[in-house]
Order: sequence, then structure tokens, then C-alpha cells
Amino acid sequence: MVVLLFWLLGIAIIVVQTTLLQFLPSWVGRPDFLFILVAFLAYRFAWIPGIIVVFSLGWVMDVVTGIHLGFYPLICLITFTALKVITTKSPVKAATYEIPLIGLSYFLMEMLLYFVYSLAWPEILPEWSWGITLQRTALIMASAIPLFILYNSFFEYLKRRQLRAKPLRRRPRKSIR
Repeated sequence: MVVLLFWLLGIAIIVVQTTLLQFLPSWVGRPDFLFILVAFLAYRFAWIPGIIVVFSLGWVMDVVTGIHLGFYPLICLITFTALKVITTKSPVKAATYEIPLIGLSYFLMEMLLYFVYSLAWPEILPEWSWGITLQRTALIMASAIPLFILYNSFFEYLKRRQLRAKPLRRRPRKSIR
């Protein structure tokens, strides 16, 4: 149930990100809310359900917006796997590393994507700009703070609701005399 609801949340994020956020001026910036959701899923979900949700959301995003199919699901899977491996059984409190790791992973994924594009399609690639990349990374980190609070409260609500589910009780039959 939790997996399905977070998948639906991801679909809603894709719709908002590909329609409404496109009307914002470019100088405001357009944070990748789906990337933040992928990071949240890496921190909170188990391996198999997380991979299923992350791959399917990455695939949907790639089909909706991708010019070169296959890159967005790959980025989502690499990000999910890297964050999951780094944070599994970490002795450090989660609140201290979650947001900085999102920024670091976004920055590294931007660099990796630029490198792959430079090998595959160097003629359509703009010049690398440290300023723009750092600005996008800062925007992702700033956007991640309220979104993590929202995602975490939604996750905790679903977990509490799932634990409170009452087992079915049999009603005593009334005897007919």
C-alpha cells in the first residue's frame, strides 16, 4: 500500500514538474522534485520495492520528457543504489547526512550525465558551467528540506495507519427462535 501511494505521488510530481513548473522563468530555476523523491525512497524503502518504484518513475519521466531514452531511469537507479549503499547501517544520525548527500549525489550525477553526453553527442552539448551546476545543486538542497518534511510526514502517517489496521472480528450470530 505504501509503495503504491508513493508511486502515485511520484506520478503527481512528474505531472507537476513537466507541466506547471515549465511556466516558471528560467532564472527562478526548476528543481528536480523527482530526484528528491528518489533520494527519499533510498533512505526509507527496502531494496526491492524501492528499485521497482524508482525504475518505473524514472521510466515514466524518461518517456514524458526524455530526448535520449534510457538516461533518466539509469540516473534514478544509480542514485538510489549509491544512496542506499552509503546509508545502510550508518552509525551517523540520518538527519545529519540526508540533505548534504542529496546535493552531492545530484552534483555527481550532473557531472556523470555531462560526461556521457560528451561522449555520445558532443555536437549538441553546451559548455560546462560550474556556476549553473552549483546553482542547481543549491536549489535541489534547498527544495529538499521542505519536501523531506512533507514526504516523511506522509510516510509516517501511512506507516501508523498500516499498523493501526484492525483485524476483522466475527460478530456473534443471533439465534432465530
